[in-house]
Amino acid sequence: MLAAPMTDDLRLRAEAWLANDPDPDTVAELRALLDDADGLAQRFGDRLPFGTAGIRGTIGAGPAAMNRLVVRQVSAGVARRLLAETGARERGVVVGQDARTKSEEFAGDAAAVFAAAGLPVYRFTGPTPTPLVAFAVRMLGAAAGVQVTASHNPATDNGYKVYWGDGGQITAPLDEQIAAEIDAAGDPWDVPLAEPGDPLLGVVPDEVRERYLDGTLAARIDPGATDLRIAYTPLHGVAGDTLKELFTRAGYTDLHVVAAQAEPDPAFPTVAFPNPEEPGALDLALALAADVGADLLLANDPDGDRIAAAIPTASGWRALSGDEIGTLLADHVLTYGPGGDERIVATTVVSSRLLSRIAEDHGVGYAETLTGFKWLARLAADAEGDGRRMVLAYEQALGVMVGDLVRDKDGISAALAFADLAASLRARGLTVQDALDDLARRFGVHATGGRNLRLEGPEAAELVRRALERLRDEVRAVDGLAVVAIADYDAGVRRGMDGSLEQLGVPPTDLIALELEDGSRLQARPSGTEPLLKCYVEVVQPVDGTVAEARARAQQRLDRLADALLVAVSPN
Repeated sequence: MLAAPMTDDLRLRAEAWLANDPDPDTVAELRALLDDADGLAQRFGDRLPFGTAGIRGTIGAGPAAMNRLVVRQVSAGVARRLLAETGARERGVVVGQDARTKSEEFAGDAAAVFAAAGLPVYRFTGPTPTPLVAFAVRMLGAAAGVQVTASHNPATDNGYKVYWGDGGQITAPLDEQIAAEIDAAGDPWDVPLAEPGDPLLGVVPDEVRERYLDGTLAARIDPGATDLRIAYTPLHGVAGDTLKELFTRAGYTDLHVVAAQAEPDPAFPTVAFPNPEEPGALDLALALAADVGADLLLANDPDGDRIAAAIPTASGWRALSGDEIGTLLADHVLTYGPGGDERIVATTVVSSRLLSRIAEDHGVGYAETLTGFKWLARLAADAEGDGRRMVLAYEQALGVMVGDLVRDKDGISAALAFADLAASLRARGLTVQDALDDLARRFGVHATGGRNLRLEGPEAAELVRRALERLRDEVRAVDGLAVVAIADYDAGVRRGMDGSLEQLGVPPTDLIALELEDGSRLQARPSGTEPLLKCYVEVVQPVDGTVAEARARAQQRLDRLADALLVAVSPN
């Protein structure tokens, strides 16, 4: 394969960037690439896109990667859009960061840009869990918040997450407006920066963390005796200290933390991928749980906004799915929490349909949103305005929002809520597995799972388009089961094979759902943060006999359908 030709424009752009880059690491990287046309094209061909998740990407030189100049340019765009908001100059911006590589520098640059634009800055003084940034925006009455984090991405990545004044992540069309202001901000080296000591460069008061802890404790629902033995890991992230303080105040003193993963470490040396959903990520925690005879295992992802849990069973420890965690918490909150028909629970279109049945059983409101917790947080804000009360929202990717204290997924408060659920069950002589079995008997086994298809390279977007097109236009049976309806979320319609047509009522997105004759549902969509095509499968198996037998039958069907779906979407 021939190397790309070096153009004068490409070389000049790289040299201009090099002359103004404040980071010696990316300076060295770029200097070594000045005669590498392919390397320069990768770094200067496109700018890292800004969307509803902010920006996220590999740390490196040039506009197509995460670096200090990109952060300054993005911050300038956010500042320009903020200044169009009434009162933004008085309300200011919260800035936080996790403990990833360059997070400290990126947060410092963001704060300096905001202050130079005339916006007061409230900056957390050290690595901070993402939920505390979302909480601080509302508590301080700030106009916006920025968290420098790449959540559970690989160690090579970092990112920049934006909250608006309601404490929720930005949604469309605000993301497009900010992107336009980033375009209008000019060259990143021309962005003004406040000097150290500028009076607008403030810090987040200690009261914010105290109010978060107090609010989380005040919202507890039916905790039992707190003599649970709990194994825990923050996966080398930033949630550990806050969670330990919260659990101590809650009365959980028998907490055992994985020593090798207890402190923040941007290299994530003990895991191949710092995501508690990934195989192997919880191995050390599972070993610790078995070693100390724990009653429950809890884990957070590196920035603390996701919750994972595992339980002991007769055949060993088992990690719970996001759907199991979310539906267990929902049924617990609706059973033992404050009542009222103004309550509402919510999840996303790719999560289990079990939550809708639980909501119906309790006589409360239920809603579905697109994937992405920003939509669930927006729903919580809208519910408050309509006189309703969001008591729980979750997504199957281990994101949970218990109540409305934080308008984003919060793995720390969710961990306490799940520990309280387990303690409440234990006080009644029951286990978490007993609670799962009870849900199965009441509503049938709702087995969920899926597969991920990694699609990288220049043809990835086209391969995703073709895969979704095949599901919509060609696939009419899966594993011998006929397709009875197709939900095309991009077109906003659900088409029955009987000719029926139904509007979906959610914003358009790249998602295709196939409903099969046996009640199973198969879905596929591109990931918003990784080069993946994500496939989801749900089967519902009535309990006729023992729950264990129904679960085994459901899992067999699930595995067959997931494999068949993966074949259907894979490139020929």
